[in-house]
Amino acid sequence: MDLDTFCRQIKETYPEISAHADKLYDDYWNRLVQTEFSSYSWFESLANALNSEMKKKVAADNYQALLETISSEYEHGESGIMKAIDVAFVENLFWQVNSDNARPYWEVIPKNLKGLYVGFHGQAPL
Repeated sequence: MDLDTFCRQIKETYPEISAHADKLYDDYWNRLVQTEFSSYSWFESLANALNSEMKKKVAADNYQALLETISSEYEHGESGIMKAIDVAFVENLFWQVNSDNARPYWEVIPKNLKGLYVGFHGQAPL
């Protein structure tokens, strides 16, 4: 599977959070000039949509399956998917989320994604 296919799969399987990510993507990337859609950049918007949910204290269990899907694809996916998950998605998770709101999500995030996060940021978001 390539990154565009994986992006479509996430959107089909998790439509509510994907709709939120779509809005964030459009607001950021298309506010001045219409740009061609980028699955890679969309994964950053997905991270930001999750950050928004964290800030609103939405239960982390609501997104555990999504995180597990992303984790599994990181383990078995092709290099383009792995890069998007690592750089666009994981590096942007927990951005400007206080530790109390981040904790429930950190507890359910799969180990491989935790490793990517700590590898980049040098510490957990708590």
